[in-house]
Amino acid sequence: MKQSENFFEKVYEVAKLIPFGRVTSYGAIAKYLGTARSARMVGWAMNASHSNQDIPAHRVVNRNGLLTGKLHFDGTNLMQQLLENEGITIKENQVQNFKEHFWDPYIELNKK
Repeated sequence: MKQSENFFEKVYEVAKLIPFGRVTSYGAIAKYLGTARSARMVGWAMNASHSNQDIPAHRVVNRNGLLTGKLHFDGTNLMQQLLENEGITIKENQVQNFKEHFWDPYIELNKK
């Protein structure tokens, strides 16, 4: 379990860097961490992060912009409300203009 806790901490450090009004995907975080096939583990980390208010888990969606983690938030529409409060339009549980709002940590955090 210690190794997964360490992985979760790495995921949280990346999630904390997602800018206001932007979203990223589970897979993008996994790729940035060098574990491209670990998108599901990133999802588990996000699911386990809800007790920590410093982690903007609402900004992490699936690769198509779907709010797949919304069931893990208190209240049925809290994830959507948090994103809409940041100026992101959600329609039928999906981020609209996803490419425009997408933040890729692999690109953004590797800039010199």
